[in-house]
Amino acid sequence: MRATLAGLLMWGVCCDGASAQDRDRNTAGSIHGGTMGLGMEIQQRLSDTLVVRGGVDRLRHDFERRYGGVDYEAGLDFDTVGVFLDLHPFSNALFVSGGGYMGARELRLTAEPDAPVEIGGAVFTPAQVGRLSGEATLTAVSPFVGVGFDTTFTSRRRVGLRALFGVAVGEDPEVALTSAGGTLSNHPAFRARLDIEARRIEQEAEYSLYPVAQIGLTYRF
Repeated sequence: MRATLAGLLMWGVCCDGASAQDRDRNTAGSIHGGTMGLGMEIQQRLSDTLVVRGGVDRLRHDFERRYGGVDYEAGLDFDTVGVFLDLHPFSNALFVSGGGYMGARELRLTAEPDAPVEIGGAVFTPAQVGRLSGEATLTAVSPFVGVGFDTTFTSRRRVGLRALFGVAVGEDPEVALTSAGGTLSNHPAFRARLDIEARRIEQEAEYSLYPVAQIGLTYRF
């Protein structure tokens, strides 16, 4: 990825004096990174004010998060396809964008408490709890709105810069929480407490509005 970005930047410097024919090129490819992960896109200019984009993104991000009274090792797994329409109202680099993301988006949770924790309104010991595993499935289709700056079709250069900021809108995630290795892992009453805890995590997860920020390089061909 770094080598590709460096190559594109060098190409942009070399092509500063691009011809009028280059400016008439209406198709571009891009690579980018951001909160949706690393991705690639194809852009097609429809007019001086409209550009359609389509691409793929992949995100693998591990972090720590506390839900209720439990500290979890968490991870985001995104494999998405996006389709967008960009409006350049002033026929320059500034644009507003609308579209949507589609595909698998999951939140993984694991925890192995080393002290008593509250689960579903009751307190349990580490031996009773064992290892907790959770999975939250986010909305498969998320509408997107945003604003950005894109020089792909407004510069003499064949290499352009694109920055985008917005939000993907979905429903609250559905969480499944299980236990393994604990003395109560298979006990019906404890499993009922896990279901209560899963509902609480759903309320705290707050992924119905997911911030999208991206920056990348484009190349007209």
